[in-house]
Amino acid sequence: MTDPRYIRNFSIVAHIDHGKSTLADRLIQLTGTVAERDMRDQILDAMDLERERGITIKANSVRIDYPAKDGHTYVLNLIDTPGHVDFSYEVSRSMQAVEGSLLVVDATQGVEAQTLANVYQAIDADHEIVPVLNKIDLPAAEPERVKEQIEDVIGIDASDAIEISAKTGLGIPDVLEAIVHRLPAPEGDRDAPLKAMLVDSWYDPYLGVVVLIRVMEGVIRKGDQIKMLKTGAAYKLDRLAVLKPSMTNIAELGPGEIGVFTASIKQVRDTRVGDTITHVKKPCAKALPGFKPSVPVVFCGLFPVDAADFEDLRTAIEKLALNDASFTYEMETSAALGFGFRCGFLGLLHLEVVRDRLEREYDIDLITTAPSVVYHVHMKDGTMDELHNPADMPDLTDVSHVEEPRIKATILVPDEFLGDVLKLCQDRRGIQEDLTYVGGRAMVVYDLPLNEVVFDFYDRLKSVTKGYASFDYHLTGYRQDNLVKMQILVNEEPVDALAMMVHRDRAEMRGRAMVEKLKDLIPRHMFKIPIQAAIGGKVIARETLAALRKDVTAKCYGGDATRKKKLLEKQKAGKKKMRQFGKVDIPQEAFINALKMDS
Repeated sequence: MTDPRYIRNFSIVAHIDHGKSTLADRLIQLTGTVAERDMRDQILDAMDLERERGITIKANSVRIDYPAKDGHTYVLNLIDTPGHVDFSYEVSRSMQAVEGSLLVVDATQGVEAQTLANVYQAIDADHEIVPVLNKIDLPAAEPERVKEQIEDVIGIDASDAIEISAKTGLGIPDVLEAIVHRLPAPEGDRDAPLKAMLVDSWYDPYLGVVVLIRVMEGVIRKGDQIKMLKTGAAYKLDRLAVLKPSMTNIAELGPGEIGVFTASIKQVRDTRVGDTITHVKKPCAKALPGFKPSVPVVFCGLFPVDAADFEDLRTAIEKLALNDASFTYEMETSAALGFGFRCGFLGLLHLEVVRDRLEREYDIDLITTAPSVVYHVHMKDGTMDELHNPADMPDLTDVSHVEEPRIKATILVPDEFLGDVLKLCQDRRGIQEDLTYVGGRAMVVYDLPLNEVVFDFYDRLKSVTKGYASFDYHLTGYRQDNLVKMQILVNEEPVDALAMMVHRDRAEMRGRAMVEKLKDLIPRHMFKIPIQAAIGGKVIARETLAALRKDVTAKCYGGDATRKKKLLEKQKAGKKKMRQFGKVDIPQEAFINALKMDS
């Protein structure tokens, strides 16, 4: 049992690639938390995908014992958080569980968009913030300029920022001392009824559900009967442990401590992140405020390439959803692709990560339909429906108007690329709200429609700025716009997998691009095939796929021309009849390639 005065709980916040996970490695290494032989880079990134992509996807926690210079041994609980905008809900959760943050800024690059977004979350959570300048060993490092930038942009005093190099270990002892002396100790009454916050949970095939908690008040012991206030479920604790990355059993956890427990919980769904945990016999008076639930933003269909894999896909998705509370799914069927699932994600990176994990961990080949967002369809009778799949759009005669989600995007970009970025945002129907200059870079704030950002906005932004721009966004709400459903007809049959919502002004361009693409992708048949893009009953673009034909006049040598004519007329009649009953086979590759949108 640790005295709360000697506990420090903190998280590390930074932009992508500014060195959060490397700093965590050094802190673990310097304090001897992990034996040298078990040490490896990015030790807290456990998933293969995290290691391969070099990003943190799940927030991870570790407990470090640190004998400080003042003679006391302190317990430091560190939570390493992701930097990507898609996983910002992981960051906001971790913030509520700790009292302070280390703000890591790359001394060569300065403050980026995500640095801002994450530090504002820390300020909202009332954190004490210690600025740390990383990569100070690089020749391009400009610590003085970056300190000024931190003060100008974020408004935190950076005069006593700690200069370190997480790679070489320079300055790490100063960071440990700063954590102990500059961050506040947790508060909490040991004798009060138990009140603990559920920070995270994940599924372990051997132990069942493992739950990460932060004790606010009271004490939790092995064998206790506990109850979750939101779900009302009661459990008996099997084991209580702290993470030194690996689980180390412990007898009890007191106020301010962070640890994990298992209690024969079968599904991660039974553990709501942000829930309050208390004793069954002596419950606490009121629950903790909890977190805002994560709301899926991007939806797309996942279908197995081989229809026989559907059951495997269902099992895989159910298992994956156990570990990822922000991923939602429901069954759907499509005439072109068979049975599959309509899934909700927090953004495109999240979608990619889930798709990669399904293909890699469960060995299933997938087709992903075009990502779409949730529209609000207001009917003439005053009701409102949420539209997840453009193919389900109701008849236009009953619809009064359609609203689409809008986002507020903050883009930080070097001066010379500003024109390209403004043009890109204008092309995507953006409305400029603000343009300011911060330490030699422009900070642009735009109001953009989410469905324009979902496709390939981030890739385009990176390519027009040679990778120098950083981008962060959050949802602001819904707004009415002139949106229509565009259908693709092949041989006058609608193909539901290719339906999409587009803005009326850009529908013709989008439609033309789509039919031209399909003309190259669909193999030729024995009859002519029209490929059309239509809005309601009006065709806005059309391409015709020519027929393959047999040379029926090959056996006619010379002689009368009428004989040839007769054979050709007969062929023509046959083709007409064929087209009447003709069924067009669209190969799977055609769908996959048609759904890959280009600019």
